[in-house]
Amino acid sequence: MMKHSIKTGFSFGLTSGIITTLGLMVGLHSGTRSRLVVIGGILIIAIADAFSDALGIHISEESENKHTTKEIWESTISTFLSKFVIALTFIIPLLLFQLPKAIIVSMVWGLSLLGIFSFYIAKEQKIKPWKVIVEHILIAIIVIIITHHIGDWIGSTFG
Repeated sequence: MMKHSIKTGFSFGLTSGIITTLGLMVGLHSGTRSRLVVIGGILIIAIADAFSDALGIHISEESENKHTTKEIWESTISTFLSKFVIALTFIIPLLLFQLPKAIIVSMVWGLSLLGIFSFYIAKEQKIKPWKVIVEHILIAIIVIIITHHIGDWIGSTFG
């Protein structure tokens, strides 16, 4: 059984790592069609957003005024590490495939991870997994669709 503080950070970092990185990748790809720009975006997300999310969890946990300093730091570090590592995994398809295929592989990878984690959450809460999985994947797909259209708009307007 994972400690609550570590589970909090891991859950947040994993989910944010998947959705933020996919949204960024899809938007940058549709706006620039540049592998270099997409890889650069992922590296920036892996560092800047991982620190931002970790600090956000840190402050949120502090504000609840019910966690020990150790628990707060466990949540902070697990948020950073999970976000950082998950975001970096999206570089692998970009190194192995042409950009359009890498984006598709990344979407499959990210949505699969999200589905597996959603299944785990549902089982732990003893609720129907399909409802949780559909809800979480639907949110991720909405982010992907919106960022794709924003990227297209930016590319056609300013490109």
